[in-house]
Amino acid sequence: MNTAFVLINAEMGSDLTKDLKDIREVKEFYGVYGVYDYVVRLEADTMEQLKDVITNKIRRMKNVRSTLTMMVID
Repeated sequence: MNTAFVLINAEMGSDLTKDLKDIREVKEFYGVYGVYDYVVRLEADTMEQLKDVITNKIRRMKNVRSTLTMMVID
């Protein structure tokens, strides 16, 4: 199993909860205070699946301003 953590910076006042819950690879997420608004843990069978979810689902969500991705190494 491949794992990544994604830090999301969202537009002020945006709630991404529903959108994040709809992504199968999102295993858990937290709203946080600070530079970023959400910390998301993703899991997928392959790195390509992780990259696809980050690029085509999370980064294209309405109200996402920026992301920082950290891939877990085994």
